[in-house]
Amino acid sequence: MTQNKTPKMHGPRGIRGPQEKAKDFKKSIKNLIRYSKKYLGLIIISAVLAITSSILAVIGPNKLKDLTNEIQIGLGGTINLDNILNIMFVLITIYLVSSTCMALQNIFMAKVSQSVSKKLRTDIDKKINRVPIKFVDKTAHGDLLSKVTNDVDTISQGLNNTVGTLVHSVALVVATILMMFITNPILAVTTIVCSLFGFVLIAIIMKKSQKYFVAQQIGLGKINGHIEEIYSGHNIIKVYNATNEETEKFEKLNSNLYSSAFKSQFLGGLMMPIMIFIGNFGYVAVCVVGALLVLSGKTDIGTIIAFIMYARIFTNQLTQSSQAFAYLQSTAAASERVFELFDETEMLDETQKTQYLSPKTVKGNVKFDHISFGYEKDKTIIKDFSIDIKAGQKVAIVGKTGAGKTTIVNLLMKFYELDSGNIYIDGISTNNLTRNNIHDLFGMVLQDTWLFEGTIKDNLKFNNPNITDERLEEVCTACGINHFINSLPNGINTVLNNNTAVSAGQKQLLTIARAMVQNSPMIILDEATSSVDTRTEILIQNAMDNLSSGRTSFVIAHRLSTIKNADIIIVMQNGEIVETGNHKTLLSQNGAYSKLYNSQFDEQ
Repeated sequence: MTQNKTPKMHGPRGIRGPQEKAKDFKKSIKNLIRYSKKYLGLIIISAVLAITSSILAVIGPNKLKDLTNEIQIGLGGTINLDNILNIMFVLITIYLVSSTCMALQNIFMAKVSQSVSKKLRTDIDKKINRVPIKFVDKTAHGDLLSKVTNDVDTISQGLNNTVGTLVHSVALVVATILMMFITNPILAVTTIVCSLFGFVLIAIIMKKSQKYFVAQQIGLGKINGHIEEIYSGHNIIKVYNATNEETEKFEKLNSNLYSSAFKSQFLGGLMMPIMIFIGNFGYVAVCVVGALLVLSGKTDIGTIIAFIMYARIFTNQLTQSSQAFAYLQSTAAASERVFELFDETEMLDETQKTQYLSPKTVKGNVKFDHISFGYEKDKTIIKDFSIDIKAGQKVAIVGKTGAGKTTIVNLLMKFYELDSGNIYIDGISTNNLTRNNIHDLFGMVLQDTWLFEGTIKDNLKFNNPNITDERLEEVCTACGINHFINSLPNGINTVLNNNTAVSAGQKQLLTIARAMVQNSPMIILDEATSSVDTRTEILIQNAMDNLSSGRTSFVIAHRLSTIKNADIIIVMQNGEIVETGNHKTLLSQNGAYSKLYNSQFDEQ
């Protein structure tokens, strides 16, 4: 991405960060289950395969008991090789089929997890296009990026490592318990009681560690937001010698992330050694109790060997379950953040709006009729703003910073909804037109340039693939950038990226050319000449005068010398119009415009 813009200083210190409060663990998982119901068929097949594998796995030790007893009998006389070979064949078949079922189950769950993560990324992308602009303005971009990447990846890994493992482990535990009680109830109770101590400890650890898994995901979002902010504003940070300050902020965020990540991983990591210890303790208990039972003639050696196998399976599956629950905690924390985004209020539905203004036939009459607006309900910025603009007029909006100039344009483009009043284009209220229709009527050039990584031609033809090369040549000539483009190694086919030597002014010229290529009936220039030198500014002014002929144009400018030829100059203060007229008339009034205009020359 090739950009030249002032970084938006939000993120960790800004307007809106990630929510600190941890939501309900069960609610997050339920949301994820509902979201994944499309893949319920594959999940059920995976569960059946896992259960089948589990049943076969617990049959194995029982057959191993028969094999041991057959060998023990043979040691006292003649070994029956046929029986031994038959049992061995059955054992090999059981374990082979069990392994095959597990492999298929893993394949199906990989399909489910990747499908869900793909759908999540797609839905997040669609959601971002449906939420109001104010949500994007108030949210750290790095945090949004973290939700699309880190959180979705965590959910994908969680689904892949949790669902199949839990189903397999639970089925295996249940099947193992049944087989143990069928084989020897005393040894079954011994194995289960030993393992329950570990299970209780794991439940306590899970309860304590969930908040740290949530904090870890929030920390990732915060640090991503901070990195996006300081990297995009790297030059400004260097100029203001703010490296140490920003480094301290990064270290603080990094330390917080380290703390929450360490605690979550530490507590999660305790589960495995606890279960290993409990498993070994269970083996010892089975051997001791089993030996006593053998001595009393209540069982045989084959049963003890089978129970050692059962104890291993039982404790291993509890260990697997503990690991799956650890993944589940991370998955729940990530799901909470993603579904929090999905719960954001969307822009009003416009499917019922049937009125349409064609860019080819619209004249460009614009009327602001007593509009009022505030970004917050109790703070009105635009107050009873009214003006009638005729088709083809060049309208300049001037005023001090914070007067509401850009807000007027945002309301005209329907980036924000009006609190009261109405805006009309050719007599039709913008309330009756879709946002897409309104956007088609305007070409827009902002102070913050945006060029994507691609050729100059691709940037100029952005979302207008049918533009001819002749039209591009005409626009580039009108903007005075032909010489600059022809000086590049591959001309208009030069790829723009971070390694391409393009100045801020040249980037702005390209964005102006892109707006001209669109050939919309109305044009908006929001500080469009702020990044160019005086000579280039004159070229742009001449080009804009030629290309805006017959089109309604809105110009927001701090350099008042650039809007002398405007048909109407609107002077704003605190969201209200204080003066209107042309350059000559407003100067003669010796009012707010005159003071603004003269102050710029006084400063020089």
